[in-house]
Amino acid sequence: MSGAKLDDYISLAGREVVEEIRDLGEKLRGCSILHINSTAVGGGVAEILCSLVPLMQEAGLAASWVVLEGSPDFFHVTKQFHNGMHGRPVQVTGGMLESYRAAALKNRHLLKKDADLVVLHDQQPLGLAAFREGGAGRWLWYCHVDPQRAVPQVWEVLAPLIAACDAAVFHLPEYARDLPVLQYFMPPAIDPLSEKNREVSPAEYKSVLEKLGVDPGGPPVILQVSRFDRLKDPAGVIQAFKLVRKNRKCRLILAGGGADDDPEGTTVLEEVRALAEGDPDIAIMPLPPAAGLEINVLQRRADVIVQKSLREGFGLTATEALWKGKPLVATPTGGLAQQVIDGITGLAARSVEEAAAQMERLLADPGLSRRLGEAGKEHVRRRFILPVYLRNWLRLLVLLHGRH
Repeated sequence: MSGAKLDDYISLAGREVVEEIRDLGEKLRGCSILHINSTAVGGGVAEILCSLVPLMQEAGLAASWVVLEGSPDFFHVTKQFHNGMHGRPVQVTGGMLESYRAAALKNRHLLKKDADLVVLHDQQPLGLAAFREGGAGRWLWYCHVDPQRAVPQVWEVLAPLIAACDAAVFHLPEYARDLPVLQYFMPPAIDPLSEKNREVSPAEYKSVLEKLGVDPGGPPVILQVSRFDRLKDPAGVIQAFKLVRKNRKCRLILAGGGADDDPEGTTVLEEVRALAEGDPDIAIMPLPPAAGLEINVLQRRADVIVQKSLREGFGLTATEALWKGKPLVATPTGGLAQQVIDGITGLAARSVEEAAAQMERLLADPGLSRRLGEAGKEHVRRRFILPVYLRNWLRLLVLLHGRH
């Protein structure tokens, strides 16, 4: 869990935001909220909860976080559901449904009957909604992906479970679905004081780069940080880099890791390694979930950061890049389009060729890179950092519980 306190964020978010958090917390004092997700490390949800839950507690809520247990077969099923939510064809079988229900049954003990609010994050714990019992508490499903292209085979499994909740939260209004429950819209955020986002000392910067084998003063670095997932299009990033390198000396780093609930990560990593094999200008860096400082330093070393996702619920790695004041090239999909405003906070690119052209443009124009980076950081500071997110959460809880 994060060790930062509310007052530590005043210089970043402003005193007004922190004071509103405290005022809202007083109205909600003692309100119990139980977060349930599928992994304690790896992935954006775990990172968010690691910082959010302690601040909810400081604000006066009885907030807690538990992680469900699942077999490899269960996580294979939920990965298929994840892919289906992004529009990839999925054949849902009876065996898959049985595995999904069995995991929910096994994890029933995680539920607290006296919780004022139970929050199920994404599709993995959603099966628990089938075991909801009577009581005064509210249930909320928080969807952290873009569901607009969800295939019917998957959506028809999940929709009745969502309907068993009182409300659903999506990152963006365009993600709204035809559901018989209240829907709210709340984008996620990064913790600017976490290891992944805090300021680093010159000694830390030098030491981490040395450990990773990255020259602090070598050729320009193009970087993508993400899980090794086909939806992040690492193959497309490699193709775009090779186009840039025809005209300009540079290096590519693909860094990131996996999560306990993503069984495809190892396979995709091997595919990416095969694509990069023998190219001395491409570095593939699988990093453990605890490598926040290493990612922080890599982002600060990079000259251009890219996020070439084919689908993206929000894209917190893009938020992290913008927070470091770095010029970002991103596909305008999902939440990336809310962060990278083309020509203002970054540059948009829809194809391999466009991505290469935008990367080369930034490498050739340091002034443009600097202006975009500065605007991007301010955009994140106002909208997508943890204190703003916590305030939005507390406002939602006041609405849900009628505590005015």
